[in-house]
Amino acid sequence: MMSKTLATAAVLLSLAIAGCTEAQSASNTSELSRNLLTQPSNDGQSTLVPGAPQESPDASPRVPVSMVGFNRGSEQAVVKVVEMSDYGCGYCRQFHLETFPTIRAEYIENGMVEWKFVPYITGMFENSLAATEAAECTYVQGAALFERLNSRLWEEQRAWKGSGEPEAVVRGWVEELGVDMGAYDACVSDNDRMQRIAASTTLAGQIGVRGTPTFIVLGADGSYPPLQGALPLDTFREILTAVHAEALRVNGGQP
Repeated sequence: MMSKTLATAAVLLSLAIAGCTEAQSASNTSELSRNLLTQPSNDGQSTLVPGAPQESPDASPRVPVSMVGFNRGSEQAVVKVVEMSDYGCGYCRQFHLETFPTIRAEYIENGMVEWKFVPYITGMFENSLAATEAAECTYVQGAALFERLNSRLWEEQRAWKGSGEPEAVVRGWVEELGVDMGAYDACVSDNDRMQRIAASTTLAGQIGVRGTPTFIVLGADGSYPPLQGALPLDTFREILTAVHAEALRVNGGQP
């Protein structure tokens, strides 16, 4: 259920936009969008990462975000979201199956949001590395092929997560995609994508990710406090809509 505070903030936001001058609207929207983003994230559920570092807002990540993850949407989108997830995380699966398809249709595909999905290894799920490496080595051969495998990794998480031979399970799924299996096998055996996977895990530690999934929203004024957990769809809608509206006002209505 969405918290009463978030619901009230959303109503106030709509009233502020409808009843204020342009200058007042920009000011109120900025304040209210921050209120949305600073609410406790206990409306959703997440897998806590034992021993995860505390957030260090003054420390810049040493791993460039551009070198990791999978991008969806337009580079010109005024709102950016970085999602940190582990393929073995049950709440991440819930988010990708129940919430992300709608976010993709309503915000990513229409150019409002660019979404970077960064799978990393929390160390809590033994078989996650096999799934993540398969996704990485499939992506080399095409984004569309990756999307099909990515969907199956979430949908059939139990199959590979509980397997004694997860590499064989996911390899069978990759083979069904019609990829160049020689190139795929070489990618896996030569650890071609391990540097990216390690960088993703390092980045998660550097920015203080304490549970999965975690979402970092970036708007016109920079990054907002991280959102943690498989939050309700309505919460994502409130946040993304508010930050997008604020970003357009800051940019004078231009992307």
